[in-house]
Amino acid sequence: MADSSFDIVSKTDKQEVSNALNQTAKEISTRYDFRGVDASIEWSGDTILMKANSEERVRALLDVFQTKLVKRQVSLKSFEYSDDGDPKLSGKEYRLSASLRDGISQENAKKISKIIRDEGPKSVKARIEGDELRVSSKSRDDLQEVQRLLKASDLDVALQYTNYR
Repeated sequence: MADSSFDIVSKTDKQEVSNALNQTAKEISTRYDFRGVDASIEWSGDTILMKANSEERVRALLDVFQTKLVKRQVSLKSFEYSDDGDPKLSGKEYRLSASLRDGISQENAKKISKIIRDEGPKSVKARIEGDELRVSSKSRDDLQEVQRLLKASDLDVALQYTNYR
């Protein structure tokens, strides 16, 4: 019998992020607590730029954006914030930028592979292929156990499981 396998990837649906961004922009244009603070959120290349005239309003804007992302099932682990999430003063306004993380870094891939080797079933093999991992085993139950193990572990990257065969 042939080995069963699946891929572990980290991909973000940019359309869902764009929809959440548009919903956030629409909400801040109508909310009373954002009147007169020049708050805005927009794509700037591959990063999302949030601006307002006070640090508290930028944090509130970030909170609204994150709420919209969660409602659209986009993991908050998919974003990397500049300056550890602290808004920085730029001229007369505060700015915060967030960039999307796509793919699993080599460091995280090695961490995931080590977790599978140490805590997973012994028949499972994990192989790093670029920015994703291929996990294979003769038993599909062992593969499902690996998925449960990775969902339970606290990793700083959003994982999806694809090509299950």
